[in-house]
Amino acid sequence: MKVPKHYPTPSVLLHWLTALLILAALPLGLYLSDLPLSPNKLKLISYHKWIGITVLFLFLPRLVLRLTRPVPPPLDVPAWQRFAAAATHGLLYVLIIAVPLTGWLMSSAKGFPVVYLGILPLPDLLAKDPALGDLFKTIHEMLNNGLLVLIGLHVAAALKHQFIDRDDTLVRMMPILKRST
Repeated sequence: MKVPKHYPTPSVLLHWLTALLILAALPLGLYLSDLPLSPNKLKLISYHKWIGITVLFLFLPRLVLRLTRPVPPPLDVPAWQRFAAAATHGLLYVLIIAVPLTGWLMSSAKGFPVVYLGILPLPDLLAKDPALGDLFKTIHEMLNNGLLVLIGLHVAAALKHQFIDRDDTLVRMMPILKRST
């Protein structure tokens, strides 16, 4: 089997779609958390939920592609960088599942249904329990903070590879870029 130089196109598209959705959901969640209860806030909460559920639903095809399609081999970087990259990616994958899932659990426990795209009612994952809903709200917020930190590290590492190391790390996920060297 031929070893690819770039990630498969479906993997690249799912990566960037997931990134865009997360980068939309994070500031939206921060913005709406400070709004007083109103019809507008409820509409924004629905949009936030839809984005989160979409991220959760996209995870399965991402995982299937990652496990079934060949990916480029690691670049020749120090072992600690390979470890840091693997750990960061692993934690990002965990949070891509955990953040929307804790949001869904929070909604269920607070007694607010999740109706995907305003059309498909999703099952409540828990019985109504406001105290448990508050706990999941706290967990959801903490996980989002962790996700924000990891995204920052991920972006910083990609930019370091592109502009300082001048290697093909970023090019492999963005084939439209030219090789830096």
